Amino acid sequence: MFKHYTMNQVVLPLDLEIKLKENDIAFAIHDLVESIPEEAFEDFVRQTGRPAYHPRMMLKIILCGYTQSAFSGRKIEALLQDSIRMMWLAQGHEPSYRTINRFRSNPLIENILRECFVQFRNQLVEKELIEEEAIFIDGTKIEANANKFTFVWRKSVEKYSDKLIEKSHQLYDELLEKEIIPAIEREKAEELSVKEMEEVVEKLDEKIEEYNKAIEASEVGSERKKLRSERKLPKQSRKQLMNFITRKQKYQNDMEIFGNRNSYSKTDPDATFIRMKDDYMKNGQLKAGYNVQIATEGQYVLAYDVFPNPTDTRTLIPFLDLIEENFFELPEHIVADAGYGSEQNYEDVIENRNRTPLITYNQYRKEKKKKHKNNAFHVDNWDYKEDEDTFLCPNGRKVRFSHHSKRTDRYGFTREFKVYECEDCSGCPLRDLCTKAKEGNNRTVYMNEKWEAQKEYVRTKLSDEKTGEIYGKRKIDVEPVFGFLKANLGFTRFSVRGKQKVKNELAFALMAVNLRKNAVMDGKIVAEDEKNTKKVPSKFFIAWNLFNLLFLASCVPASSNTSDSKESFYKQEMYYLHHS
Repeated sequence: MFKHYTMNQVVLPLDLEIKLKENDIAFAIHDLVESIPEEAFEDFVRQTGRPAYHPRMMLKIILCGYTQSAFSGRKIEALLQDSIRMMWLAQGHEPSYRTINRFRSNPLIENILRECFVQFRNQLVEKELIEEEAIFIDGTKIEANANKFTFVWRKSVEKYSDKLIEKSHQLYDELLEKEIIPAIEREKAEELSVKEMEEVVEKLDEKIEEYNKAIEASEVGSERKKLRSERKLPKQSRKQLMNFITRKQKYQNDMEIFGNRNSYSKTDPDATFIRMKDDYMKNGQLKAGYNVQIATEGQYVLAYDVFPNPTDTRTLIPFLDLIEENFFELPEHIVADAGYGSEQNYEDVIENRNRTPLITYNQYRKEKKKKHKNNAFHVDNWDYKEDEDTFLCPNGRKVRFSHHSKRTDRYGFTREFKVYECEDCSGCPLRDLCTKAKEGNNRTVYMNEKWEAQKEYVRTKLSDEKTGEIYGKRKIDVEPVFGFLKANLGFTRFSVRGKQKVKNELAFALMAVNLRKNAVMDGKIVAEDEKNTKKVPSKFFIAWNLFNLLFLASCVPASSNTSDSKESFYKQEMYYLHHS
């Protein structure tokens, strides 16, 4: 016996919502997008031209596509024809992949995506899924949509630029020495600017034109040959200068693209070449990519940003500024790993933001080990006399305060040091173990009092029971999100180019991670409730079964079309309907 099946039977059109499970991710996407205020979509309104697809619908289908690991416009277009949840979200519309790609790369979508994260966080707060006592910050490197061997290195550009300056200067001096052109006004004696080189080219054009007229006027062959020979140098110099102008403009453009970076990709100039863990070349080569920063709580991404620099230290302050400006107010505790520990970051979080940084520093783990504590030659283990402001080295000699010193890094941050110098290292039997200073020089110690106070503050906070417990959640809160993103969702490479488009695509991917996790959590809650509650058939389910009842009754064979058989048939169907 088989269940009734026929391809020739007419089936009533159904609302696709009925086909979705109660905790389907499509409902979470729908609720999230519908919670965005109408004002956020005002920039998409156009009074002329063909009516556009509603941005709410476009946002829903793209988010749904990303939750299904469909990151290309063509795959999302295909899902609109195959997936029931996509059909329900689109409500019969089928935008092309070009429309989908244009929408998700639109600069206006950035504000709507930020609003998505704000509304999602509000939902988490209402459901009490996050406690709002801390945010956990971490970063990862994701490969850019750029060719592998399109790198441009800052050092190479600087080297060739210096050679170009030297050659152009030599050429200019040669032209002056041979009195081919007159001297021009220069801004810098050691370098010719593009404008100055163009002026030299104009002078050479005038000189070449003079030779051309003289050659045409001359009727003596030997004289014409001599003029052509003299014209050769100005023509070659002009050609060389035109090449210098093109190269100098290119080098200047390269330096503008670099900014504070050391490299960029020709395919995606906003991407930087970074050493990544997943190296398919297996030889440690660099790949074009972006440094992705996220802030999480409860394994949900609450804020995000994209940076071109490979290290995390310089990203914390601008990332916190972005969170405060566009996402939410910072909680009491800022939690991050040792990659974010620096004097500037501690100063910003403690003094400027009045928050508690639960951020370790590079030597935090090392200082807790027995090997470090037993190292007699480390200044941390030396005796200090506060009244004399001196240290005692392992040989018992005094290391006295010498002078103050300041160091300013290339980003403009200044650190202040107190410099101590040993009274006499000559003849010390421990000299080779204590210092690498040249013979005749004494050991010097640089002490940053502010940095030492900050480290002591962090050690105290991490030793406290409450704050130490919060820091202990870091590894199980923020790091699994990158696993969800790369391993579960399969998002390991950007499919768009340019920082702004990359940032928008990252927002779609991270929100997809949030929605998938939220749908799973809601499914667990529903499953738990189903254990304790009896299922009640919906109105549609009852109506549909009544329709089947009438349809099947009409299909009863004529041979059995008696009052007894019909009554028995109806009793069986009503019993099934009642108990279903």
